[in-house]
Amino acid sequence: MKTTCFHLVIAVAAIGFIAGCSDPADKVPKSAASTPETVEPTPPPGTPASGKEYVIRSDSKIGFTGSKVTGQHDGGFKNFAGTLNVKDGKITGTPEVKINMKSTWSDSDRLTGHLTSPDFFDVAKFPVSSFSITSLEAAGAQQKVTGNLNLHGVTKSISFPAAIQVAEEAVTVKADFAINRKEFGINYPGKANDLIRDMVVIRLDLKATPGAARPEDQLAN
Repeated sequence: MKTTCFHLVIAVAAIGFIAGCSDPADKVPKSAASTPETVEPTPPPGTPASGKEYVIRSDSKIGFTGSKVTGQHDGGFKNFAGTLNVKDGKITGTPEVKINMKSTWSDSDRLTGHLTSPDFFDVAKFPVSSFSITSLEAAGAQQKVTGNLNLHGVTKSISFPAAIQVAEEAVTVKADFAINRKEFGINYPGKANDLIRDMVVIRLDLKATPGAARPEDQLAN
């Protein structure tokens, strides 16, 4: 009986360990990086071709999940800004979102400090990252978003599916996908017995509304 109980405990512990080691990137679409695309200039504000401008609001969210052999960590960015234009019910031009990398946060203060260091984002050298949309295509119930991501001083084109809703009062964008951090020169391996995985999950929950940008909607210094 004792032997049976012992084996049961070991089995439960093993299951828990395996579950803790699962890769969150396996649950979302993976985006392969490629040569950046040409960005067409957005028509000047106020011109007929520009459409109606919407400002991404501060209650939007840009988050990420990174993982290693023994577990995972959640984080994101507290400060980012951007606008997009809508004409005839569709997003037009090349909307851009800029991220203040100094606003990086995570579920561990120690990890946050490490993420902002030269081992990862190197925010002293690369204080701002950006994403510029180059095309939107229908993809079933969602849309395929393609754009140039500038991260850690490297610019690559990425694509991912997103749920985009365009209405008179607001535009919302929601997406979960993964990118390979090493394609953007973020190569810190982690410990030999606790390696950091290459794929990082990105989570977008953006809301843009008409009207002028408030101070909290703008990129901080």
